[in-house]
Amino acid sequence: MSGTTPLSVVVVDDSLTTRALIVAALKRDCRVKVVGTAGTPFEARDLIVRLNPDVLTLDFEMPSMNGLQFLEKIMRLRPMPVVMVSGHLSSHKGLVEQALRMGAAEWYSKMALGSGEEPFAGLGDAIVRAAGVKGPSPPSLGGSAGPRNVPGPKTEVIVGIGASTGGVEALTDVLEHFPVACPPTVIVQHMPRQFSESFARRLNRLVKPEVRLAEDGDVLKPGTVYVASGGERHLRVRGGGRPGEYVCQLIAGPPVNGHRPSVDELFYSLARTVGKDAVGVILTGMECDGAQGLLAMRHAGACTIGQDRATSVIYGMPRAAFELGAVEAQLPLSAIGPAILNLCERRSLETYP
Repeated sequence: MSGTTPLSVVVVDDSLTTRALIVAALKRDCRVKVVGTAGTPFEARDLIVRLNPDVLTLDFEMPSMNGLQFLEKIMRLRPMPVVMVSGHLSSHKGLVEQALRMGAAEWYSKMALGSGEEPFAGLGDAIVRAAGVKGPSPPSLGGSAGPRNVPGPKTEVIVGIGASTGGVEALTDVLEHFPVACPPTVIVQHMPRQFSESFARRLNRLVKPEVRLAEDGDVLKPGTVYVASGGERHLRVRGGGRPGEYVCQLIAGPPVNGHRPSVDELFYSLARTVGKDAVGVILTGMECDGAQGLLAMRHAGACTIGQDRATSVIYGMPRAAFELGAVEAQLPLSAIGPAILNLCERRSLETYP
């Protein structure tokens, strides 16, 4: 995108109604301009050749050739920024992960709309972000390699994850996707103090990064996952002694939302200290801890993810955050690990071109 010239976009969706809604939404965004629409991949192919758009929005479900099949052909024959769009994205287990691995730059789910928002609100933001991605993101893996081999991000984007009931297995699933050089990651999992150390040791055996209990003053480093110990103190993140350095801070205090450590305490600190250079994730759990803090993170410019209902053991914490408008993308568990890496890589590219 040069100067004030809007990004040219081709919209691909088999539903005439959906195409009309997307076009109407994008007309309200001066940063983008829809130059063509297509109801099938074959129509889209001709438009791409003729119009050479900056970005393509692509539905997952289409007749004759689904969105993933068409995405594979695009990335092989004419690589370009692609935003995957679906009204049922959160229920498509594994599809987001697969699309990102194949080279999609962004995803968008209209199911993630906040209360009172217009249809496809925020799609323009996804298109603009996609246009800034150079090549597939994350990089194509090739062969049969799994997402655990995705390269780590270029800069220290900080990841904060909160979980409760069902979180032990959910966190294992997410962290299994992380490479050795993963982004610095801080975790609050509701559990009794006596189980925290064994939980951290178990994770350390199962995943590639180093997993350890957070200690007061620990400098957050790539390749390390810091787990809050249960029962005694809250875990926050504060600025360190050098620019861009962040440190674990253990704080005594009463329980928040009935929990110590509290996910809200962690997320609020990330919103204050790290801001847009953070990714917040809320996983399965009862009640509402973390919802308000995740909203603060989103307001501070951070990317936020919530686990969907179908894959949550208890859809309490993710639901509270989603209904509050704190969740930017609601995803199935299998897609969350790759999505975190994609977001960190994208933010690194935005900050350090």
